[in-house]
Amino acid sequence: QLQLVESGGGLVQAGGSLRLSCVASGSTFSNYHMAWFRQAAGKEREFVGGITWSGIRIAYPDSVKGRFTISRDNAKNTVYLQMNSLKPEDTAVYYCAAGSRRRTIPGRTLSDYDYWGQGTQVTVSS
Repeated sequence: QLQLVESGGGLVQAGGSLRLSCVASGSTFSNYHMAWFRQAAGKEREFVGGITWSGIRIAYPDSVKGRFTISRDNAKNTVYLQMNSLKPEDTAVYYCAAGSRRRTIPGRTLSDYDYWGQGTQVTVSS
């Protein structure tokens, strides 16, 4: 059973940066594609970045492309989300997720992922 623990959230002003981390334990990290999702108050959880087990293939939605960067370090069992040029609309709880390697590209939907962290709050003030 894979466990995921996020950290790095906080309060930042618009235009600022944050780096989120997610540490995995309990299973072989490189067996999984990884992703970050976010959920704002009253809204559905949405995809913000995904990376294959090897780190070769990466996907972003248009809303964060050019501002967010997902990366992973398989030796440290960790996936990162570097967030730059943050906007108030980026305010949400950010979740790390892990899914099996049945696809060759990162999935963009909730059903592509089997394990989830508890989330970390990111608040961007205007």
